[in-house]
Formats: sequence, C-alpha cells, structure tokens
Amino acid sequence: HVRLVESGGGLVQAGGSLRLSCAVSGSPFSINTMAWYRQAPGNQRDPVATLTTDGVRNYADVVKDRFTISRDVAADTVYLQMNSLKPEDTAVYYCNVQYILARGSLLRTSWGQGTQVTVSS
Repeated sequence: HVRLVESGGGLVQAGGSLRLSCAVSGSPFSINTMAWYRQAPGNQRDPVATLTTDGVRNYADVVKDRFTISRDVAADTVYLQMNSLKPEDTAVYYCNVQYILARGSLLRTSWGQGTQVTVSS
C-alpha cells in the first residue's frame, strides 16, 4: 500500500520560513497530482497548493507569492516551501497524492498524517 510520511512542521515566528516534505512509499505505478491542504481548529480542510504531472501549480490566494510547491520525481517526494509566514498560517498541514497503484488499476488518493505548523506573532 502507498503511505505518505510528512515532516518539517514546527514553531516559527511571524516572517519566518518552513519547508514541509511528504515522501511517498509503496512504489506506486504512477503518481499524478500532488497537493498540500491545511486545517485550522474549527475550520474545514482547505487546499493550499497543487502540482499536476504537467507541472501546473495552483495556490490558494492567501498563500500566493509566499508558498511554493515542488516535487522530486526521483524521490517521490513533494515539498511545500513556506516563506513570510503569518499567524493565520497556523494549522495542521496534510499532503495529498493521487496515484495509480498498478498498471490498469484505478486512480486512488492518499493522505499524510498531518504536521503541525504554528506561527507566533
């Protein structure tokens, strides 16, 4: 089975930076769209950034020009570089990956366990 292992969260002061990583294990046949979501207490889980296999990136308006999603294809890892962090960026961040487990099988999706990002003012 495919598992996603996240790392890189933590506590940072406003204006600081963090880099999240999400490694895909299980050697799927192919990986499609990779994305990051976040969920603050009492809120729904919202998309932050997505990256398609064609290299198309989309960002939530609130993180544009501050966050960058990237991918290491060889390592099956997706990253989220977060700069100029604000207290309102505080949330649990989840990676999400769409993949095909074996040739001819259906497209599936998997979630990471979440990593806490806390930005102090």
